[in-house]
Amino acid sequence: MMDVDLRKLPRHIAVIMDGNGRWARKHAMGRISGHKKGAEAVRITVRTCREIGIKVLTLYAFSTENWLRPDNEVQALMHLLEEYLRSELHEMLENGIRLTTIGDTEALKEPFKGILRETMAKTSHNREMTLNLALSYGGRDEIIAAIQKLVQDVHSGKLQPQEISKDLFPNYLYTTGLPDPDLLIRTSGEYRISNFLLWQSAYTEFYFTDVLWPDFNREELFRAIAEFQRRERRFGLTSDQIQEEQTS
Repeated sequence: MMDVDLRKLPRHIAVIMDGNGRWARKHAMGRISGHKKGAEAVRITVRTCREIGIKVLTLYAFSTENWLRPDNEVQALMHLLEEYLRSELHEMLENGIRLTTIGDTEALKEPFKGILRETMAKTSHNREMTLNLALSYGGRDEIIAAIQKLVQDVHSGKLQPQEISKDLFPNYLYTTGLPDPDLLIRTSGEYRISNFLLWQSAYTEFYFTDVLWPDFNREELFRAIAEFQRRERRFGLTSDQIQEEQTS
């Protein structure tokens, strides 16, 4: 294992899995082949995170913008997701992995939606790790949906406007109950977060790599975690203040 301190792991890792299409072009294959190869990288990443003790892994599996892709590609992605859930259920149960989702999952189609519900129900008691799939997800849509819920609660009298705060607001997000990501990884050399976890990433450490997602493996994950561990997370404080907190 690379120079990774297992006592100082990020609690929550989020990943923008980018580069399947470019990987396919590089290998003179169709885009669907790139997505299939990307599914193998998902398996490796999930298993490795569970093995080393990561508590939450959020994968940006399908964005709201992805609905605009050609129908055959959307259908293939849904089929791959369905295959993944079917093939990995036993491993999730055996290794205490709970499946959750964030996003507008009502927009998903059957039979995938039913298999998703079934997998979440069967793994709901697991507590060793949470695998959180962002499906039909968009960060701006999430924030708007949260505001709409807040407005409804104010109108119904459940909530007073002065009670709305930065501490209360996360309770209205899709990720309620989950810690904010400590580390966000994006593959394929792009330097943007593409409408992903906009509120939750306020103090997240970003790690960008040129590696295409289908080539992302254990070593690349360890490299990202090692880089995370080299950084000083100050949350707006000075280095001296952080040191004082650690020694007090």
